[in-house]
Amino acid sequence: MKWKGQRKSENVEDRRGMSSGGKIAAGGGLIGIIILLINMFGGENVQQLTPLLEQLQQGQSTEQVRQRDLTPEEIELGDFATTILGFTETTWAKVFQENGMTYENPGMVLFTDNVSTACGNATAATGPFYCPADRKVYMDLAFFEELRTRFGAKGGDFAIAYVIAHEVGHHVQTLLGTSGKVRKLQQGLSQTAANKLSVSLELQADFYAGLWAHYNQKYLEEGDIEEALSAAQAVGDDAIQKKMQGHVTPDSFTHGTSAQRIEWFKRGYQTGDIRKGDTFAELN
Repeated sequence: MKWKGQRKSENVEDRRGMSSGGKIAAGGGLIGIIILLINMFGGENVQQLTPLLEQLQQGQSTEQVRQRDLTPEEIELGDFATTILGFTETTWAKVFQENGMTYENPGMVLFTDNVSTACGNATAATGPFYCPADRKVYMDLAFFEELRTRFGAKGGDFAIAYVIAHEVGHHVQTLLGTSGKVRKLQQGLSQTAANKLSVSLELQADFYAGLWAHYNQKYLEEGDIEEALSAAQAVGDDAIQKKMQGHVTPDSFTHGTSAQRIEWFKRGYQTGDIRKGDTFAELN
């Protein structure tokens, strides 16, 4: 992606290279694996897991201490993420204005290993996520190497851009009231029915990521879209379950299949029309 020299977001807090003074309680690694399976790209579901996270991570200090300097590669990766967030700010300000609304920028926190948020404490194993309580995207950028080596994604800078755009898509859902409505609808539903609404929410965030890419085509390079589609393929519920347990359980899906994630990203990219992203009408 042609990103160097473009405007960087001013809404990024870089906590990488820092470590909290506390210690993650025993069991933190296990819950990280559980969250990875349940909550990959878990835009809204992190909040639901907050009590369990806090129980297993009691005693973790929120005081951050710089432990080391960032490497040149880490600095460049941070610059890239900051620039991508800037791209999303420009795009969504335009889309909201075109629809008679005002966009409010999210924040983004780059961290290493573990982080304290308004949705509770989380570890790197959670994967990138959006916290609606403080309206911030949280990312441990080391996740993307794991996405490539463990889950078979092609990698590349646009895979990172896709994930950032997906998480910002959850912020858009918060601003539009979509995620709040979904949480209310999920109350009292069976787990299977609630999961279906979660899938629609996640696929809509994929659609919004594609819409963002549509608006930024002049910055794309050959192979960028393929990198995004490879990442979407790698994090489908079916792909993750096959890799981790050898079979799939469709009723437990919370994010959609690989094919669905690819389809909705493509739909956003090809149409560039926010009105075409009603995943709820088509899937429920």
